[in-house]
Amino acid sequence: MAALVAARAVRGLCRVLLFLSPLCVLSGRASLISHSQAQLSHPQAPQPEVGVLPRSTHVPASKVPEATGTPPYVNLCPSNGSCGRLPPDCVSCKTNNSCIYGKPVLLECQAKLQVHCIGPETFAINTTCQFCWQLPPSDYTCSNATNCKTVSCPRERYRANCTVKDHIHCLGNRTFPKMLYCNWTGGYKWSTALALSITLGGFGADRFYLGQWREGLGKLFSFGGLGIWTLIDVLLIGVGYVGPADGSLYI
Repeated sequence: MAALVAARAVRGLCRVLLFLSPLCVLSGRASLISHSQAQLSHPQAPQPEVGVLPRSTHVPASKVPEATGTPPYVNLCPSNGSCGRLPPDCVSCKTNNSCIYGKPVLLECQAKLQVHCIGPETFAINTTCQFCWQLPPSDYTCSNATNCKTVSCPRERYRANCTVKDHIHCLGNRTFPKMLYCNWTGGYKWSTALALSITLGGFGADRFYLGQWREGLGKLFSFGGLGIWTLIDVLLIGVGYVGPADGSLYI
């Protein structure tokens, strides 16, 4: 009797297992489908392979092709000359900021790239400790004014761009701005001043004409310095040494 009850229980358990097995298979397929759809909607970035370095677009400096153009300063530099005699545009020097203004100073220089010279690679140049804009006017050239009034009171200045001459060494930029006086004239004629000095110079007419009334009074009351002052003024006005009192130029 007991064996019959046990057999019935085993048979019922088998029926339950047979009924539940299709449900488990269906639930497993559904989970696989949902996982695959999630991967398609959110793709992951590809992972680098183990032992393989990522590629880079950076090119090493040694592999970069060098420019084949010639710098513009090379055409201004003499070839196969002494390194110490190269123009300032052909050398690069270290600025000595500890020098004393107006005193001699040695600058450590070397020739620029693609400049061929004879002598040591590094050399010294003896110059004066001063900036380029502090040089005397004879050491640089400046641009002329195109819209500057030549007749004005007080004298008008204009902004000029000045460049140091090739053979001059100095500190700082070799091109600099500078305020210069206009080259102007007040209307005085050199021929008129010379004619007055020859004919009426004994009465100071030439000095009065040029606006130098003190000298004119001196010549008037001394009768032209007894003729000596008159002769001297004829020579000075003739060579252009004596000009108008306002500093303007003759016409």
